[in-house]
Amino acid sequence: MAPASPDHDSSAPGLLVGWTTLETAEQARRLGREAVEAGLAACAQIDGPLEVFYPWQGRVENGSEFRLTFKFTEASLTALGEWLHRQHPYDTPQWVVVRAAAAGEKYLRWARDPRKV
Repeated sequence: MAPASPDHDSSAPGLLVGWTTLETAEQARRLGREAVEAGLAACAQIDGPLEVFYPWQGRVENGSEFRLTFKFTEASLTALGEWLHRQHPYDTPQWVVVRAAAAGEKYLRWARDPRKV
């Protein structure tokens, strides 16, 4: 592995990326905005529509969804997950979280406290 550049923190301590999906762009906008306003996430991004296939009640379903991605810190992990499950319209919402392997140093500083910028 190459050494980290001065603009990258290769350990990216505490930076997480989590995502869920929603049926409509409006639902994604509402949840994304509310999470950022509540200070649970540094930012939220919406992709879509995405075409999806999944098994449900004995058959394969096909539809479209919007992916809502959050960037947040370790400190918000539990609170954001609990909040998302309370607010999400699905009975079984997708909530997948991964740790960033690396992140730009300036971006990481911002993500830790976006209200200071």
